[in-house]
Amino acid sequence: MNTAVYLDQIRQLVELQKVDDAIFAVRQELERAPRELEDLQQRYDASCAQRNRVVEKLTHLQEQQKRLDFEIDNDAARIKKSKNKFMQVSESREYHAMVREMDNMEKVNRSREEEKMALMEEMQLQNERLAEIDTTHTALEAELQVRRDSLEEKLALSRSRLEELEHKREEASNAIPHPVFVRYEFIRKRLEHPVIVAVKDGICSGCHIAIPPQAFIELQRGQQILSCPNCQRLIFWNEHFDFPEEQPAPQKPATLVD
Repeated sequence: MNTAVYLDQIRQLVELQKVDDAIFAVRQELERAPRELEDLQQRYDASCAQRNRVVEKLTHLQEQQKRLDFEIDNDAARIKKSKNKFMQVSESREYHAMVREMDNMEKVNRSREEEKMALMEEMQLQNERLAEIDTTHTALEAELQVRRDSLEEKLALSRSRLEELEHKREEASNAIPHPVFVRYEFIRKRLEHPVIVAVKDGICSGCHIAIPPQAFIELQRGQQILSCPNCQRLIFWNEHFDFPEEQPAPQKPATLVD
């Protein structure tokens, strides 16, 4: 293969790689967007569960407060009734019995008042916690709605872009000699992305490992399409072209399997 043919084929392969880069990015977006929505949904569901637990606790505390209020009011009425009756007692034995009864009722009532105070403190704490949760919950709910509304439009645009790129890829692949394209596809199916990379200063930009000196000399001659001995990607010398681009790191193990 003469140098002109070699350079033309490398240029065609690089153009195909650019299309595959764009396809790769769109496919990643198609996978990532639903996952991001799912992650947000999970966060929102967790926020709902947390909020429900606090609301349930507050409901229980409110029921306890109603019970205590009833018992306190009932005890107060009983104490008042006992005091009225106490004024009418004339016998010593009955007097002391009523004093003990009133003391017991007042102790129970004080205990309930203390329980009510502790209950009100806990309710205040839970209401403050609910307010904090609601701030995050409301923000998540709004973000989730926006993401849901935009997801289908975003996916539709990505699918349309992918269809265009697939058509462009077919045109780019048709311009490449069949044996060369078959070799490119063989590597692509095993490494996925990228397939062809530049060698700069003797370093493969796919795996970032030095090319053996003899292989680098052959690469500089530009007589045949070579592969990196380490990662098996197709390689070209960046000095042969005006587009020495940095290539992404391998996405899969760089071992070719027949």
